[in-house]
Amino acid sequence: MSTRRYSESTEEAKDSPAPGYGLCQDSSLPLAPLTNDGDRLSRRFWRRTVKLDLDAVATQPSVFDDPVTLELYRPPPSYENTHRFDPNARWTWREEKRLVRKIDLRIMLWAFVMFFALDLDRSNISQANTDNFLEDLHITTTTSIWKDFIPVLPSQLISKRVGPDVWIPTQMVLWSVVSWSQYWLSEERHFSPQGESSACAVKCPTQVLYRSLLGFLQGGFIPDTVLYLSFFYTKTELPIRLAWFWISNYMTQIVGAFLAAGILALNGYDGVAGWRYLFLIEGIFTCVCGLLSFALMPPGPTQTKAWFRPNGWFTEREEVIMVNRVLRDDPSKSDMHNRQGLTLKMIWNAVWDWRMWPIYILGLIHLIPVEPSQQYLTLILRNLGFNTEQSNFLSVPASVIGAIGLLGTAYLSEVIDSRVLSTVILQLWALPLLIALYTFTEHTSQWVYFAVVTLIVGYPYVHPIQVAWASRNSNSVRTRTVSASMYNISVQLGSIIGANIYRADDAPLYKRGNRDLISLCVMNIVLYIFTFFFYRSINRRREKIWFSMTPKEQAEYLKTTKDVGNERLDFRFAY
Repeated sequence: MSTRRYSESTEEAKDSPAPGYGLCQDSSLPLAPLTNDGDRLSRRFWRRTVKLDLDAVATQPSVFDDPVTLELYRPPPSYENTHRFDPNARWTWREEKRLVRKIDLRIMLWAFVMFFALDLDRSNISQANTDNFLEDLHITTTTSIWKDFIPVLPSQLISKRVGPDVWIPTQMVLWSVVSWSQYWLSEERHFSPQGESSACAVKCPTQVLYRSLLGFLQGGFIPDTVLYLSFFYTKTELPIRLAWFWISNYMTQIVGAFLAAGILALNGYDGVAGWRYLFLIEGIFTCVCGLLSFALMPPGPTQTKAWFRPNGWFTEREEVIMVNRVLRDDPSKSDMHNRQGLTLKMIWNAVWDWRMWPIYILGLIHLIPVEPSQQYLTLILRNLGFNTEQSNFLSVPASVIGAIGLLGTAYLSEVIDSRVLSTVILQLWALPLLIALYTFTEHTSQWVYFAVVTLIVGYPYVHPIQVAWASRNSNSVRTRTVSASMYNISVQLGSIIGANIYRADDAPLYKRGNRDLISLCVMNIVLYIFTFFFYRSINRRREKIWFSMTPKEQAEYLKTTKDVGNERLDFRFAY
């Protein structure tokens, strides 16, 4: 790394809201050696004696440093951040780290809160199950209903057209209204007791519509938010942020359990069941978050100014750093405006991109081995003889274990720079536990049963790594938009399969179901190995072709190629 220091310009950046670029803007200064978050994490874990020179240049080498490739990759005028693009911009690690912390506080933290609100409305059905919800509505668990994967792609297309900053808050407000409306459910009209991925006996389509509408409005939230976060973070920063993003899922389970315990204690107050208060109170909370999101979600890095925020969140200098560091990391992010819709041809080409299919297949199957225990944990606890409060509190240890596993695997994926090795851990975790579960009998202690089920439900949640993996391997905004939806649809379809592994005629030990889960777990391990060699073989073939070309032929290819996104010979897949 360069040892040249930039103290003067750094101090100026601290004191002035919009400083001149000074020394750090001088394009003659040397670039930093190519690095990423994984390199920095490796230093943190394995080489603690190596210190980062905070006042050294942080600007990474990229295609913008070559006059030929600069013009090939230069952002088009339609790109919303073009006015802040400057290939000569230089900045220090101190500036970048301070800016990333600011983005985390302004952008990432609110994304965390929004996901927390989503999961409150999405998971409170499980807490309602521990009350008299099933008995009050005379619902059973035998017949499947509609899943929320159908709206995912349409939601992404709307979000791409109007902007995530408009569509995500709109979604939240709409689904919150549906959520609190469940307060008025009556026993004559029934819907799914397991929410988005379970089974029920449906007696009246009107209430099926309630839960289906809730799923419809929530379906596109996650891929929309992932696309939005990609505006602000590099491809090596995104997996870690998504891991923290999904921590809110576990926080919801933990906090939701305590909230449910308090709210369900209102059971009988004013003659109203506790689960009705649960839907009402948590739905209103989500509505408030949705309304605030209209103000707290700027359209993009250089669009944070508004009538109620005239100075914006970032200085001109910070906007320059934000835009250029993201584009140096991935020039394809300037392909489209953040309010530019997709054509049918773009959608068709992205859907039929066979290079992304292995990730979609993994999305379909990777959670199935742990899905049944996860969905029915609270019901299993009730069946084991625990009361409402005990069932809610006993679900907390699984959430704590899962949160630790989520962060651990996310950091591991960057430290070892391998997506396959860090995601196959889930299967290796689940396999011995499922085998143990298969051996249980009706004489097994309920506490032993609880311990094993808790460990299964507390599996390392590798889903965020695979979401970022799909985004990274897309290599274009249009493909990234569709791939986020396709991957999410795959996961939703997988949860439908997982919800139907345990059948009524196999209760209470579910021997047949557990045997099927063991087989699926072994199959998944084989598929992860296949994916590793699939992407490695493509990369090696491209490298062979690329390095067989002369520099002149390479430059001609970059200038004239019709290949786009991950089809390009100069692109390498992560695996």
